Amino acid sequence: MRFEGAYTALVTPMLPDRMIDYEGLKKNVEFQISQGITGVVPTGTTGESPTLSWKEHNLIIERALDVTAGRVDVIAGTGSNSTEECIASTRHAADAGAGDVLMVDCYYNGPSSQELRDEYYSTVARLFPQISIVPYIIPGRSGTALAPEDLAILSAEHPNISAVKEATGDLRRMALTRELCGQDFAILSGDDDLTYQMLVDPAIAANGVISVTSNIAPGATQKMVAAARSGDKAGAEAMQKALAPLFSIVTVKVENERTLPDGRRVKVVDKYRNPLAIKTLMNALGMPCGPCRSPLGCMTEAGVDVVRQAAKTVWENNPEILEPIAEFYDVDVAARIAEDRYWK
Repeated sequence: MRFEGAYTALVTPMLPDRMIDYEGLKKNVEFQISQGITGVVPTGTTGESPTLSWKEHNLIIERALDVTAGRVDVIAGTGSNSTEECIASTRHAADAGAGDVLMVDCYYNGPSSQELRDEYYSTVARLFPQISIVPYIIPGRSGTALAPEDLAILSAEHPNISAVKEATGDLRRMALTRELCGQDFAILSGDDDLTYQMLVDPAIAANGVISVTSNIAPGATQKMVAAARSGDKAGAEAMQKALAPLFSIVTVKVENERTLPDGRRVKVVDKYRNPLAIKTLMNALGMPCGPCRSPLGCMTEAGVDVVRQAAKTVWENNPEILEPIAEFYDVDVAARIAEDRYWK
């Protein structure tokens, strides 16, 4: 299978003024390559694509292609809620040298599966037959979902649609995708915490993952996927357990206190979504990262504590997962986890 292995959904590092840190991006991509990652995915959800201008969007893809220089795969995020915008972005990516693009289901305007198939994926696939297109199904973000049946029709009609990023959390749906699309079609996990199960379930037989956690732990994520794909289920399970604390913080839910206008104090559940938690951890560990762009902001102390505890657990139980960060970025990981100043 062409799409097989671990791909990192890259964060977009920002400077304090929230402009893009292109030198930080370069360094982070070099770290990924040094750890044996299969490929990188710039300008996806983790890269804060909703708050990037199209000029920034295009420049990040160009920089990723320049830095990788063919050493690893680059799947450029070109999806949009507008087919015309997606066409323009995909054309730019193709002209810049990309061979693969990731297209998220059209968000907010909520097209049906039939419309997604005919007015979006098929339209772009016909215009760019030389580009491999990976549909990205994430109804929790997009409010819509390309059906497995329509994905099967697309893959039969367009040879350049031969993979999907699955972030529905629906294992039955994934098994149906495998049944309808066949063994030569690649299923890539879009949920870190489900990746192991998707890999080892014979009804799904996933081919890999587009991972958030691999921004921090590319080597370990790659090893988990490689072990599962080679039939080493015990080895893959061991890596999954070691990575589980990091998988658990892609999204962080905590109860925070509010004071109402009448003085009453109440608890409200806040859900801090990707990439806020992974950026919080990367900043604390001394990796180029910076803030998120508004409306994403900062977690409360309770949220930060969840992230910090996950890092502490991994460092205590499996330090080899985080040791490459210490070596590559020349930081003291133990001190950064232990000292409060890095978590303010």
